[in-house]
Amino acid sequence: MCHLGGEIRNPERVIPRSIFLSILGIAALYLLLNWSVGTVIPWQQAQHSEFIVSTFVETIYGSTAAKLATALVLWVAFASLFAVLLGYSRIPYAAAADGEFLPLFAKVHPTKQFPHVSLLILGGVGFVFSLLFRLGEVITAILAMRILIQFVGQGVGLMLLRRRRGTAHLPFRMPLYPLPVLLAIAVWLLIFWSTGPAFMLSGLTVIGAGVVVFLLWSRRLGRWPFEQ
Repeated sequence: MCHLGGEIRNPERVIPRSIFLSILGIAALYLLLNWSVGTVIPWQQAQHSEFIVSTFVETIYGSTAAKLATALVLWVAFASLFAVLLGYSRIPYAAAADGEFLPLFAKVHPTKQFPHVSLLILGGVGFVFSLLFRLGEVITAILAMRILIQFVGQGVGLMLLRRRRGTAHLPFRMPLYPLPVLLAIAVWLLIFWSTGPAFMLSGLTVIGAGVVVFLLWSRRLGRWPFEQ
C-alpha cells in the first residue's frame, strides 16, 4: 500500500487506515492459527515440526488432506509474491519518471498502463537470485540492505524534511515526535547488527556501489552534488 501511495485516492486517510487494519487483521489471524494448532498438537511436538500446518491437517484429516494443505500453502506463498513484486516495481519506475534513474524503467505498457519493464527486470533478477542462493540467505541479505536504505533512511529523511520545510504541508501527524522515530531507528539498527558481519558487510557493499553509481549519474547530468 505504501509503495502504491502515488496511485491512491486520499492517501493521507487510506494509507494509515490500511496499515492499522492490516496489523490488527494479521495479528488476529495469527493468534487464531496458533490457538487452533495448539488445541490439536501438543507444544512439545509442535516446536520440533518444520511443517506445522501439514502436521496439523494430517492429524485431523489424514495424509491426503495434508498434501492438499501443503500445496495450498505453497500456492498462497507464491501468489503473495506478485503483490510484493508489483509494489516494488513502482520504486525504480517512480525514480526513473522523476529523472533520477535509468529512463528504461520509466516505460509503461502501451495498453495496460503499468511499468512492465521495471516489473520484468525485477522479476528476472529475483529469479536468478533464487537459483544462486538459499532463500534464508537472500532474505537476510535483503533485510540488511533494507534496514539501512529504507527503514533507517526514511526515519532520518523524515526528520530532515520536517526541519527544512516544517510541518504545515505534511498530511500526517506523529504524536510524541521525535521519540517514535528515534526508537524505530534504534530498533532497526539492533536488528541490522543481529544479521551478522557477513550480511552487514554485503549490505554496506551494495549501498556503497549504489552511491558510486549515483555520483557518476549525477556528474553526467550535472546535478547535485556536481551542479554549478
